Amino acid sequence: MKKMKSILKISLFMTILFQFSCTTETPTDLTQTAFIPKPVSVTATGGNFEISGSTVIYVQEGLQKTGEYLAGAIERISGFAPEIVATKEAETSGIYLSLSATSPDLGSEGYEMKIDKKMITISATSPAGCFNGIQTLLQTMPVKAPAREKLHIPTGEIRDFPEYAYRGAMLDVGRHFFSVDEVKQFIDYMAMYKLNALHIGLTNDQGWRIEIKSWPKLTEIGGSTEVGGGPGGFYTQEQYTELVNYAQERNITIIPEIDMPGHTNAALASYAELNCDGKARELYTGIEVGFSTLCTGKEITYQFIDDVFGELAALTPGEYIHIGGDESHSTPLEDYIPFVNRVQQIVLKHGKKVVGWDEIANVALVENSAVQFWDNVKNTTMALEQGAKVVISPAKKAYLDMQYDSTSTFGLHWAGYIEVDTAYSWEPLEQVPGIKKEQIVGIEAALWTETVSNMDEVEYLVFPRLPGYAEISWAAPNTRNWDEYKIRLGKQNKRFDALGIDYFPSTRVPWEE
Repeated sequence: MKKMKSILKISLFMTILFQFSCTTETPTDLTQTAFIPKPVSVTATGGNFEISGSTVIYVQEGLQKTGEYLAGAIERISGFAPEIVATKEAETSGIYLSLSATSPDLGSEGYEMKIDKKMITISATSPAGCFNGIQTLLQTMPVKAPAREKLHIPTGEIRDFPEYAYRGAMLDVGRHFFSVDEVKQFIDYMAMYKLNALHIGLTNDQGWRIEIKSWPKLTEIGGSTEVGGGPGGFYTQEQYTELVNYAQERNITIIPEIDMPGHTNAALASYAELNCDGKARELYTGIEVGFSTLCTGKEITYQFIDDVFGELAALTPGEYIHIGGDESHSTPLEDYIPFVNRVQQIVLKHGKKVVGWDEIANVALVENSAVQFWDNVKNTTMALEQGAKVVISPAKKAYLDMQYDSTSTFGLHWAGYIEVDTAYSWEPLEQVPGIKKEQIVGIEAALWTETVSNMDEVEYLVFPRLPGYAEISWAAPNTRNWDEYKIRLGKQNKRFDALGIDYFPSTRVPWEE
């Protein structure tokens, strides 16, 4: 009887909720939309645009894929499948994606959007800009609407462009392996908030996750486990290419990391000859760091690196390969320096630029290289003095694997606790004394996976902090304010709930009922 009463209560609640949703007033004030990241400017004109079964998406040449992405999103939301029509000129009704924007302020990723009662026009200088405009447009819609119910978009104008060209997140798949579908889900979360760089940690002491055809034991042995002794896993080269293409369709570039000379136990367990004593190491499933190192004095080590980077570079259209270089405590500095110098030349040989953690600033950095500041200001200053640029990823502010507080279910706290307001309230230009904006490539929030093994656990650490990192990298500093931002973030819980995101319900955010 109690169970039946509970079912009736739930049924009544859902009926009331549905009736309420059907009678909600049509939105007409575009400025009341809780956009994240915050656009440069939003003005409202007090009407609404209607998406129905007759809505057509018109696209200029070069925007077919972008139009298909928008059409797919609208179909998932409403059940309507808009027709996509190629055109050279704007129509009088529908949605129009255009490359006709001319304002130099927009750069390659900015956009202008005009919404009136009959027409939505998104104009940019590149497909990337139009894609970013689409993400803003999607935030004016529910995640899921009743099937084939018309969608109403408030009218107005938006002008928008990013503060930094590189807006990244890092996912460590070395400590715990994540499937192709799980990485795609992570990519989709990034795209929602206009992040455009996925740094993926493909190797670590606990696992080697990318197929290298010339060194097959790397995945056969090195990919066979993970933290805690699970089954591990790896990506075939075809699967990696699938991820690269999926990311590119969402304006995201993949930056692969092969960490070295430390964090290499999975490789050392796979091939005995990579060890100075010629003996293969045991597989490792713990979470300690700093105990492993490639043998920097053997030529076979550099042949190995050349082969790995050669195969990886051929699969990676992005300009960077990340060489790691961090926490190599078992490699004497007199060995570390010539090692990294040779590795840099191998990266250049394969047509890529070097990026590594801030420790690599101890060597003579090659031209056009970048260091990733995570901990050591002195190292990063040395990099700047050599003309390198910097990716800003301070562990005390931007490490997604840090716990929110002492009660957090997942994560660590060696760099401190990072509550949602702490994650948002910092400025990239204040992390390294004397650094100039033009020396910053962008910012990146990093997720190490010692304590998380599935997407529900990942979501708990990523949300609700990820939208804040996206806003720091997109919006100008003088437009960012925690007290204003937390109101917008509080309205995102509807999206999180509709998407099934298991987020941390921080008490510092006024979540909407």
